[in-house]
Amino acid sequence: MKYERIEIGRFIERPNRFIAYVEIAGKKETVHVKNTGRCAELLTPNASVYVQRADNLKRKTQWDLIGVKKGKRLINMDSQIPNKVVEEWIKKGNLFPNATLIRSEKTYKKSRFDLYVEEEERKIFVEVKGVTLEEDGIVKFPDAPTERGIKHIEELCEAKKEGYEAYIFFVIQMKGVKYFTPNMETQPAFGEALQKAREQGVHVLAYDCKVGKDSIEIGKEVSVILEDENLEKIADPLVAWYRENKRDLPWRKEISAYRVWVSEIMLQQTRVEAVKPFYARFLGALPTVKDLAEAEEDQLLKLWEGLGYYNRVRNMQKAARQIMEEFGGEFPQTYEEIKSLTGIGNYTAGAISSFAYGIPKPAVDGNVLRVISRVTASYDDIMKASVRTRIEEQLEKIIPKDAASDFNQGLIELGAIVCVPNGEPKCAICPLRQFCKAYERGIVCELPVKTKAKARKVEQRTVLIFQDGENVAIRKRPAKGLLAGLYELPNINKKLDAKEALEYSKKIGLQPIRIKELGTAKHIFSHVEWHMTGFAVRVDELEKSCTEEMLFVHPEEIQREYPIPAAFEYYTNFVDIKLGQEKYEN
Repeated sequence: MKYERIEIGRFIERPNRFIAYVEIAGKKETVHVKNTGRCAELLTPNASVYVQRADNLKRKTQWDLIGVKKGKRLINMDSQIPNKVVEEWIKKGNLFPNATLIRSEKTYKKSRFDLYVEEEERKIFVEVKGVTLEEDGIVKFPDAPTERGIKHIEELCEAKKEGYEAYIFFVIQMKGVKYFTPNMETQPAFGEALQKAREQGVHVLAYDCKVGKDSIEIGKEVSVILEDENLEKIADPLVAWYRENKRDLPWRKEISAYRVWVSEIMLQQTRVEAVKPFYARFLGALPTVKDLAEAEEDQLLKLWEGLGYYNRVRNMQKAARQIMEEFGGEFPQTYEEIKSLTGIGNYTAGAISSFAYGIPKPAVDGNVLRVISRVTASYDDIMKASVRTRIEEQLEKIIPKDAASDFNQGLIELGAIVCVPNGEPKCAICPLRQFCKAYERGIVCELPVKTKAKARKVEQRTVLIFQDGENVAIRKRPAKGLLAGLYELPNINKKLDAKEALEYSKKIGLQPIRIKELGTAKHIFSHVEWHMTGFAVRVDELEKSCTEEMLFVHPEEIQREYPIPAAFEYYTNFVDIKLGQEKYEN
């Protein structure tokens, strides 16, 4: 969009919304102000302004105010121009490249929307808003209350319900801004209406403009922050804090995608300190993707013994084989390819992408959900997938492209050592305290909201240590289901007393000599609890007479070769079998 007859002037004052006094070529002139907003931060005394001479000599005011200099930034103030530049931009094939109809000012019910577009079967309304309010690179709308603007938003929502597509297009009439957000101080109702509209499927877009003294055209898309603009402010202090305070952890050294992957899978539902020896042992045995892909199952499970959730490592091996087959043995280097691997979801893909390759993708775990819930003072249930998705979308908009790894790790680290889940968080040393709405309102300990998990199913089990001399009976669990493929002490899915345990021993072909009660133990899985009763049963000629499929192995060999889940740890201690190699190798 080009202007003609442009002159530069010096702003003097604005006696009302519609006119201003401007010095042009040494003469005080009355200038028509097209933009009826406040514009108080723009139209300051002595500000350089750009004015257009009218082509109609009979006009009462011969000048229109077009633009203003604010510092080094040139801002277009022509409130009549955003509709035109958006229409011009769309006609060039942008946004709707296959548009068959573009019409300005289309009436819908009680509103008149700025643009109506048809593209094949699509019928689209576009409402355009010009934005001139800027502070520290943040642009906002409106700069004065607008009931008409709220009405337009509500009507767009109605149109969406009736099958139309709906867009609100904010034209930022300047260049070099950080992001757009509704002006909640001036009119919270507008911001709330905008949030609801997006939730209902109305597209909210913001684009900056290339502005010259006599031209304006649509530039690049700008991030839209509707929920909480404080999030946009956390990046710099968070990154600085992390670089100064990050813990010295083994997986933060010699960073590679494979090493990040191994650490992140291990850290799922496992404490950092507990993971350290497992991480070192695993990489020592399987230092490459190829080694992991080719590992024998028993070796793999033995390396994982004590970490629990064994499907994690089974899926890792499936993914490793996938990498060998589909990616030539090289770990993929894009977020989408990483996410395509077995067992890798949004979090792990984001962690690998950002930590290893610097890709600005979010890595949202429980720590991050807690931090963001508190910063935004959100009472939304973090167990809901929709809440996690929304937070991922929010964070992706603000991840610094040159510090994606430090930003993501900073959020995780902050949640782990400062914004902690149990007990009082350490708000006094938090780098985000000044941006934290929960801290401001005194509700930190109320957040996050987390739906209580369903009560676990309780199973009564009887664990039997059959011992003949020094050898102990173990058996392999089925290939599918809980603890699949691992070895276990023989056990029965019900509670037996000593007499019943002896009868069972005889039933499976054993000759019990004596029995000893070992007490009770409990183990909690994600969805079930085992309440266990244990007996040590001394038998004669164990291996020869047993009708059940069992192995009869010396405890030292069991400890060295056979992966046994931690559920049996209380009872393996009675026969000097320690579970988890970190416990007997160190």
